[in-house]
Amino acid sequence: MSAAQNPLTPEPVTLRNPTCNIETPSRALAIGAHPDDVDFGCGATLAKWAQAGCEVSFLVCTDGSKGTWDSSTSRDELIATRQREQRDAANIIGATGEVIFLGQTDGELESNLALRAEVTHWIRLLKPTVVLGHDPWKRYRIHPDHRHAGWLVTDSVVAARDATFFPEQGLQHHRPDMILLWEADEPDHVEDVSGFADRKYEALQAHRSQHVSTMSTDTGDFRSAVMAKLETVGKAAGIGLAEAFKLLDDL
Repeated sequence: MSAAQNPLTPEPVTLRNPTCNIETPSRALAIGAHPDDVDFGCGATLAKWAQAGCEVSFLVCTDGSKGTWDSSTSRDELIATRQREQRDAANIIGATGEVIFLGQTDGELESNLALRAEVTHWIRLLKPTVVLGHDPWKRYRIHPDHRHAGWLVTDSVVAARDATFFPEQGLQHHRPDMILLWEADEPDHVEDVSGFADRKYEALQAHRSQHVSTMSTDTGDFRSAVMAKLETVGKAAGIGLAEAFKLLDDL
């Protein structure tokens, strides 16, 4: 994430007859606004699928260049650091696919036609069974990058599925089976991630440049916050530890 409120801040979770555990997809593409957003949103789910043989890929929309409270930090060094951290985190998750950086300036992401074409390109090239991303419909979200990254997910899936969109790409159109959106106000699907919480935590720990700002690990409570979030969702679903999503499968 860009330097902001800790995304693990406890929130009430309401689940009404949620579905639980899709069949392990053959390929998954997780799209986040910043380095570390994917790990926060679905890191344990991806680790579970990766262990079961899913080819997991990451696509990060921005360069993470505003992810610090230290104004003296070199922008170029921070960008390079955050890319390295995301690759390390993906390795911890067990991802065997691509780790892609669109390189848009942190805080200035737009869900425009040019970026929709870029994300469409990667969906068509990687052919994910499942695409994961931010829920753009989340109420009162103030971070523009998260909103726009969410719209890029939904809009690009529509474009990727139809051959008449961006034919100049020369790639066969591809329709994923479903989209899973994290940070949803009305989640209706959970993935049981019992046994994979530590993998999520370790992946987040790989983002060392964010320890003081986003993660506040200097308080010693970060691991507890990661576990508490998973426990809260799991309790609402009547299972152990879980990550929650809005599932869209009418694509």
